[in-house]
Amino acid sequence: MRNGSKARWVAVLAAAVLVLAACDRGDDADEGNGGNGGDQAAQGGALLTEIQDRGTLRCGVNNTVPGFGFEESGELVGFDIDFCKAMAVALVGDAEAIELTPIDADNRFNALRSGEYDVLVRNTTWTSSRDGAEGVFFAHPNFYDGQAMMVRSGQFSSIEEMDGANICVTTGTTTELNLADYMQSLGLDYTPVTFAENPQLQEAFIAEQCDGWTSDSSQLAGIRSQWPQGEGGPDSLEILPDLMSKEPLAPGVLDSELALGDAINWVVNGLIYAEELGVNSNNVDRQSNNPDNPSIAALLGVPFEGGEPLDSGLEGLEPTFMQEVIRAVGNYGEIFNRHIGPDSDLALERGINALWTNGGIQYAMPIR
Repeated sequence: MRNGSKARWVAVLAAAVLVLAACDRGDDADEGNGGNGGDQAAQGGALLTEIQDRGTLRCGVNNTVPGFGFEESGELVGFDIDFCKAMAVALVGDAEAIELTPIDADNRFNALRSGEYDVLVRNTTWTSSRDGAEGVFFAHPNFYDGQAMMVRSGQFSSIEEMDGANICVTTGTTTELNLADYMQSLGLDYTPVTFAENPQLQEAFIAEQCDGWTSDSSQLAGIRSQWPQGEGGPDSLEILPDLMSKEPLAPGVLDSELALGDAINWVVNGLIYAEELGVNSNNVDRQSNNPDNPSIAALLGVPFEGGEPLDSGLEGLEPTFMQEVIRAVGNYGEIFNRHIGPDSDLALERGINALWTNGGIQYAMPIR
């Protein structure tokens, strides 16, 4: 074959390969819409619309932590429960349009993936593996915590004295992993006594199967505040000053549900921002009618001095969504004080959960 003919055949073959490749890409694209990839896309991203069509928000919660999620007089109440209510107001317009599903720590992510609830609002620490491997999108942390140790009063003065101790800890939690790391760093031996739920741990602690009980500091404070008088009451226990970890607790949704994730994130931000701006359940009506400044007007979705109201374009949220949220549950500080702060049995100090303007690290993203 002459060189010219050979060159033409090479060109023809190359063109054929390109055409086939283009066809293959077209086939793959079709399969992406109708095959597994398409199914995954179809399954994800529509939950916000489903919630609003359904008219209720389903939250996975804890029911064993006083102050955060705990049953009182047949009703689940607490800090996390109020955040679920705030999200329901923003999404469906009704704080009572919620379905609460108590879930233990070991099963919370599987239950979220299987669709047992829409949002996980249950003292859950935001970590890299949960963000990545578990496929959870976390909103702004609504509580910054740290892991501590609770013991019988006078038994120990620090964790360093607990070599060889039996320690109660919930299984399937970062708490269990943090305990192992911390004890190893101190060169201490210990035996974990593990259960899935706090009531089981409490029974083990009362039966003296454990010398200490480790969990988030706020959770231990809640458990201590409700300690049975027959077992010595709260004064029979103390929480040691040692902190083993950082625990940023945050609501979460599936990674695929970005619109829902954005919505709940801005509800959390809005509650913190409202406290920063001094907007609360007592003055939200006045501020909505005549806002003191442009920032408050933007938060509440109303005009300032004849201007145009801010519409952030957030999917599923009306411009005035924070008005209704604040009317229903108050701002961040009101929720904190009501359930875990000075107005509660826990009487926790704000600490690092104070606003950044008051020495804490709670800092809302701007609404503008």
